[in-house]
Amino acid sequence: MAPGTFPALLGHRTARRQLLPEVAGIAVPVAVFGVVYGLAARNAGLSAVETMAMSLLPFAGASQFAAIGYLGQGLSWAAIVGLTALLNARHLLYSASLASHLADVPVPQRAVMAQFLTDEAFALSTNHFKRTGRADVPGYWIAALLGVYLPWNLGTGFGALAGGAFPDPSRLGIDVVFPAAMAGLAVGLITERRELTAAAAACIIGTALALIAGPGLSVVAGGLLGPAVALAIPHRPHDATPALTHPSAPDAYEPATSP
Repeated sequence: MAPGTFPALLGHRTARRQLLPEVAGIAVPVAVFGVVYGLAARNAGLSAVETMAMSLLPFAGASQFAAIGYLGQGLSWAAIVGLTALLNARHLLYSASLASHLADVPVPQRAVMAQFLTDEAFALSTNHFKRTGRADVPGYWIAALLGVYLPWNLGTGFGALAGGAFPDPSRLGIDVVFPAAMAGLAVGLITERRELTAAAAACIIGTALALIAGPGLSVVAGGLLGPAVALAIPHRPHDATPALTHPSAPDAYEPATSP
C-alpha cells in the first residue's frame, strides 16, 4: 500500500475524544424522537409504564412506532411481532458487519452488545472503528449508551409523562428531526464509490418498495440489494480499508505522548 493512501490511524483514546462530539450530535435528535415516540404511544392508549417498558426492554426505535400503529389497527400480537421483526431484520446485516471484528469478545458480552445495536450505534461505532483501524469495545459502548440508549429513554420518559399536554408532534415538524440527523450521520460514512453506490441504490430501491409494499419490506430489500449493487462495481486497490481487530491487539497507532 502506498504511503498516504489512508489518513493516519488514531489510537483508541484519541479516537474516543473525536467520537464524543458525534455522540452529542446524534443524542439530541434521538432524545427529541424519543419524546415523539412517548407522545405517540400515550395517544395510542399505552400507559406510561407500558410506553417506557417498550423503550427500556425491546429498544427498537422505528419498530416501536410501527408496533403502536399496528396496535391501533387492532392486529394480533403474533402479527405485530412478525411485522416488527421484518422491519428490524436490517440488524442482522449490522451484526454480520461487526461480528468479524469482535470475534475475540466473549459470546455473553456480544449478546449484551447486540441488545443495544441500533442504526445510530452501528453508524457511530463503524466510523469510530475506521478511525482506529481496529475494533474498540469501549468506543462501541460510548456510541450505543451515551449516543442512543440513554437519550432515547429520557425522551420517551418525558413524552410518556407529558401525555396529552402536547399537540400531535407531526404538526410541529419535530418528527423529521431524527431522520434528518441520521441521514447526516450516514453521509459521513460514505468515503468511497462503492459506499456511495450502495447508499444510492438502497435509497432508490427502498423508496420504490415503500410506495408499493410498505416500510417493512422496503427496509430489508434496500439493505440487501443496495450493497449487492455496490459489489458489482469493479474493485480498485485504493478502495481497500485496513482490517479491524479486537482491542486486545497492540495499540500500535497510539502516540507515545498520548495521555
